[in-house]
Amino acid sequence: MNIRHGVNWERAQALLEHERQAFAAARPKSQALSAQAAQHLLFGVPLHWMNDWSTPFSLYVEEARGARFTDVDGHRYVDFCLGDTGAMFGHAPPPVARALAAQAERGFTTMLPSEDAVWVSAELARRFGLPYWQFAMTASDANRFVLRWARAATGRDKIVVFNGCYHGTVDDVFVDLIDGRPTQRASLLGQVHDLLDHTRVVEFNDLAALADALKHNDVACVLAEPAMTNIGMVLPEAGYWQEAQALIRRHGTLLAIDETHTISSGPGGYAKAHGIEPDLFVLGKPVGGGVPCAVYGFSAELAARAQQAKRTAPPGHSGIGTTLTANMLAMSAMRAMLAEVMTEAAYTHMFALASRLESGLTEAIARHALPWCVTRVGARTEFQFTPSPPRNGSEARAQLDDELEHIVHLYLLNRGVLITPFHNMMLVCPATTTQDVDRLVDTFDACLAALT
Repeated sequence: MNIRHGVNWERAQALLEHERQAFAAARPKSQALSAQAAQHLLFGVPLHWMNDWSTPFSLYVEEARGARFTDVDGHRYVDFCLGDTGAMFGHAPPPVARALAAQAERGFTTMLPSEDAVWVSAELARRFGLPYWQFAMTASDANRFVLRWARAATGRDKIVVFNGCYHGTVDDVFVDLIDGRPTQRASLLGQVHDLLDHTRVVEFNDLAALADALKHNDVACVLAEPAMTNIGMVLPEAGYWQEAQALIRRHGTLLAIDETHTISSGPGGYAKAHGIEPDLFVLGKPVGGGVPCAVYGFSAELAARAQQAKRTAPPGHSGIGTTLTANMLAMSAMRAMLAEVMTEAAYTHMFALASRLESGLTEAIARHALPWCVTRVGARTEFQFTPSPPRNGSEARAQLDDELEHIVHLYLLNRGVLITPFHNMMLVCPATTTQDVDRLVDTFDACLAALT
């Protein structure tokens, strides 16, 4: 018998084939649309990674509201993926829908500020503790701009990232540790420059490695998620960030915290909840409720240095920002999200449900005697194919199993429950109910029974 992560692998392969056939038989309209899309869409999908799902062809969505969506074949789903945090507070939150409808009558974009920009910046300063803010269209752009500002303000060219990190499509961060050696990620298409000239990579939770990367006093910025999320969740060890911050400041380096995923930790993000004081702060996907936008903040001291760098630079394009940045439509969405959706009450509801989910998943895993664990950051929960939570990116990468993830994902999807198709991530939102969580746990338990 072939056992993989505690699972009977022959049984798992048979289950996958059964689930693929069931998916196809129940979704003729999605299958027909996929066939049509193949005629004009590269790889047959709007973005190539949409092919990386567990399904034999793309699932097409008819509508999405709250914690649910309906596909074109009429099947309804409870959604725990929520756009991989893009819709972390539910699909089409009513306050945002109303704000967008009202703003649509008054214009989309003008290259000029609206009154909403003033309100949003003040609320961001109050909520996150950094006094100055700028905007972008995506968190990828925000992270890219943050690195530019950090280099401009410090006059240094090096950055430090953590092994296995995710900061969107920022080329600079696609460096991994492979057998302990920094290596430019082979999957990065079309990159002709050697990223190792300017990017250093260290393991998360390793203070000695961080100290070694900073010792030459040539690093502009450490760019980090406060808890790693996209390679499987990796939590900081007790005291890690307190010591890491002191070390970073000792070497005159800036700390940029990317909270695009860890905003699941609370209204002020993981940093606010755990006493991290960044020089730069990035928040993307969730802040507009699904409308493309992102924000990034500066400490007062760094803001002064950044403005000085811009004023003393030659005239011309800075390479920062686009004509659609801070457009009126996005600003109206952000104002509604921050004022009426991303509230303390919403987080209280989400934390209670995520705790229930964490307990239910843990009990199901124990019931089937699998060597897996469950990790949670606020409203964000994952199950991982390892007995104890990973400490760094290398350990997190080692426990990943794309095939097993796809089997579980497709089993749940065929029974009306969607989780993220990568690294087993689940989110709850203000519209999620106790019954929704129990349905996920029960279906997950049945999946484990089928696998074992």
